[in-house]
Order: sequence, then C-alpha cells, then structure tokens
Amino acid sequence: MNIVIAGKDTTAGALARFLYMMCKHPEVQEKISEEAREAADAGEAASIDDFSQSLTDEALNKMHYLHAALTETLRVYPSVPLDNKECFSDDVLPNGFSVGKGDMVFYAPYAMGRMERLWGEDAQVFRPERWLDEHGVFQPESPFKFTAFQAGPRICLGKEFAYWQMKIFAAVLLRFFVLALRDKDASVNYRTMITLYIEQGLHLTAVAR
Repeated sequence: MNIVIAGKDTTAGALARFLYMMCKHPEVQEKISEEAREAADAGEAASIDDFSQSLTDEALNKMHYLHAALTETLRVYPSVPLDNKECFSDDVLPNGFSVGKGDMVFYAPYAMGRMERLWGEDAQVFRPERWLDEHGVFQPESPFKFTAFQAGPRICLGKEFAYWQMKIFAAVLLRFFVLALRDKDASVNYRTMITLYIEQGLHLTAVAR
C-alpha cells in the first residue's frame, strides 16, 4: 500500500520540482551531469542504455551532489506540504504545550523548510552545498528538522527506494540532455492537495548534449 499509494505521486511531484529547480539553476544541472558521468564510468560515448546499465548501487552512492540537490529540492518543496498526527494519549510537547488524547497535531514541512531559525539567513535560497561537508560528502540532517520523510517510528518506509528511483531518473536525464523551461517568463504555480502538485504541469525543452 505504501509503495503503490504513497510512493507514486510524492516521487513524481518531487522530480517535477527538481527539474524545475534545475532549469532555474543551470550551474547545478551541469555539476550533476558531470558527477553522473564520472560516477557511472560508462565512457564518454556510452548510449543511454549502456549508461543506465552502469548505474549500480556503488555508482549511485558516489553521487553526493545529486543526492544533495534532490534533498534541497525536498527542503524547499516537500512532496507533502502539510501533515498531521493523532495523539494516542495525553502528552506534553517539548515546548511545554499540552495535548490530549485524540487531538490532531499539524506540522508544515513546507514552512519548516523555509524557516531562517532552522536553516540560516539563506533559507529561501536553493543551495545544494548546504548538505555537503568540506570533502563534498552528503551530510544528513535530523529528520525532525528535515521533515520531508517524517521522523521517528512513522518515518517513510520508502525513503531509500524513493531516493534510488529519483537518482536514476535524474542521472540519466541530466547526463544526456540540457533542460530549460519552455517559457522562461511563465510562472510555475502549485496547487495544494495531499501532495504539492504543479498546476497545469511543467513544460520543458530538452536538448541532447
């Protein structure tokens, strides 16, 4: 049920926003293309099929910058922008606020990903480097801070599978194509449903490298 229902729209929405951010930040797009080329080690003249076959777990695990760019996308545009939990018993939250059995507690990953007190003064800036250490290795944050996949006992069962899917898709696409918005002046808006849905779809052009 989790894979079929929870995994389809959330992953598709995350990839749509990721591609949008790649169009807005072509320098990030180029870095990912170069990283994918080096990590896969399939040769400059490799076909799309040969390159895809070379994307082993080892190759994907080398793509720290791609992982950071996907995570940064989910920080700013979480697939589920608003979520809630039901209290099974009376409790007191860490800030001293009391909640009772049956109460619904809402939290907003969309707002949390843009809070300066959590992410610093550049919280509104798309910057994959914030997830990398001085050696370019991905450094995860607490899931209670980066809540795109929830946290604790209810953390997303498909988190690693979702990253695996997104990294394969993104690596193949950006290795072989340069993406751009079809209309650079058009506004890309979202419609809040259960997931963060791009209204009217995302219209891109793809030029072979």
